[in-house]
Amino acid sequence: MNLVHLKVLVAVARHGSVTAAARELHYSQPSASHHLSRLEADLGVNLVQRVGRGIRLTPEGRLLADRAAEILGRVDAATNELAAQVGLQAGQVRLAANASVLSTLVPQALGALSLAHPGIQVSLVDRHPVESLEMLRHGEVDVAVVFRHTDSPEEDQAVRLLHLCDDPTYLVSQQPDDDLDNHRHSDWIGGCDRCQEELFAVCRRQGFIPQIASLSDDMVVVQSMVAAGLGVTTLPGLALRAHRRADVHTTELVDHHRRIYAATYGEPPDPPAVAAVTAALRQAASTLAEPAI
Repeated sequence: MNLVHLKVLVAVARHGSVTAAARELHYSQPSASHHLSRLEADLGVNLVQRVGRGIRLTPEGRLLADRAAEILGRVDAATNELAAQVGLQAGQVRLAANASVLSTLVPQALGALSLAHPGIQVSLVDRHPVESLEMLRHGEVDVAVVFRHTDSPEEDQAVRLLHLCDDPTYLVSQQPDDDLDNHRHSDWIGGCDRCQEELFAVCRRQGFIPQIASLSDDMVVVQSMVAAGLGVTTLPGLALRAHRRADVHTTELVDHHRRIYAATYGEPPDPPAVAAVTAALRQAASTLAEPAI
């Protein structure tokens, strides 16, 4: 096996097509097919099988593709770390975070970082914290900005968490209301499966299960639904800081908050460029004001 073979396999797994994989890697289609065939020949197993006009990975192909993604991610991380050892004149950091963090905390941090260290390049990807941490473990990103609740399980020891700030949770309603208990029988607006888990957890602590009438994971759409009287919901403070309609009411739910962390992987110390990014995130979090609600 070599890295070129693994890159082709991972791209094929991502796209389900040799042609699309070749296009992503800037290879010709025959070249990509050749690398895939050589990998199968070297290993003595079939990694892909044809299905109609397309292809799919065999169980062996899926297993190797998952491991290959991790290997390639680690190689990229090592390359970036070595480049960063010359100092902060250069360096590349890959960061994953969810939408509310990417629209508030991260831009403020990276704005300050670009002034202090213009040679550091930061690439961003929008992912839920669960997916961000998985990318971090696989070496696909260098920093994951995630949130945790007080009852969240502990991370494995290889993941290091730097606390950035606490993010309160708010009840969002059409009319002024400071009591979650008043909405036991109201229609509720839920989000994606993971976001909905948070909503159910908040309501369960109050002793009821919310009746989900509508679904959206877009903070703009959710507030529009509330303004139209289609239900109530909960939103984190950072989401309200990113977008806040003037015709909805928000009430902080005391004792319902999540903790925001910058997560990195492996033994300390972090590479210089990664350390600079996490320091910028911490500084931005310390100066981040509460949303004007």
